[in-house]
Amino acid sequence: MEPLYLAGAVDGLKALGINLPSLLAQLINFAILLVILYLLAYKPVLRMLDERRRRIQEGLEASERAKEQAARAEEEMGAQLERARQEGQAIIGQAQQIGARIQEEARQQAHQDAEALLARARSEIQLERDNAIAQLHREFADVAIDAAEKVINQSLDRQAHQRLIREVLAQSSLRGNGDEPASQSESSQ
Repeated sequence: MEPLYLAGAVDGLKALGINLPSLLAQLINFAILLVILYLLAYKPVLRMLDERRRRIQEGLEASERAKEQAARAEEEMGAQLERARQEGQAIIGQAQQIGARIQEEARQQAHQDAEALLARARSEIQLERDNAIAQLHREFADVAIDAAEKVINQSLDRQAHQRLIREVLAQSSLRGNGDEPASQSESSQ
């Protein structure tokens, strides 16, 4: 025999038109679906984003090292030029002009080298980012098709659906302000 408060709650649910066994079955199905999606989609996407974050961090660290090396090179060059200037003062005024010209060229070269390293690091970071976004798009399309096949329990035309998903992703990327909001909306789909 059920306790009175439990019987009252069951009667109250029945009065609202809620079937308790059906509700429990739906909650269990929903929990199973959440676990499957967590294992198949969420973890791999997080793993890929962590790898991408690590690569970007390595690129930024390499850029910082390049800046430090350029600064040290400029300091070393400054010290060498100072010695050259002191020797030039002992010789003649022409040696002073040559020392000043070498100093300026060395600064310009060090500055150009540092900017070239930074530009190369930025382009590598952008390329890695673009590759990661493209890979995420491909993986998202595959996961969406696999999920749709499992839901309707029949085989779909993969090429047509992949093309359709790429078009939808491209449109959502164009609607968003930049790639980051569009990729966030894609991961929420």
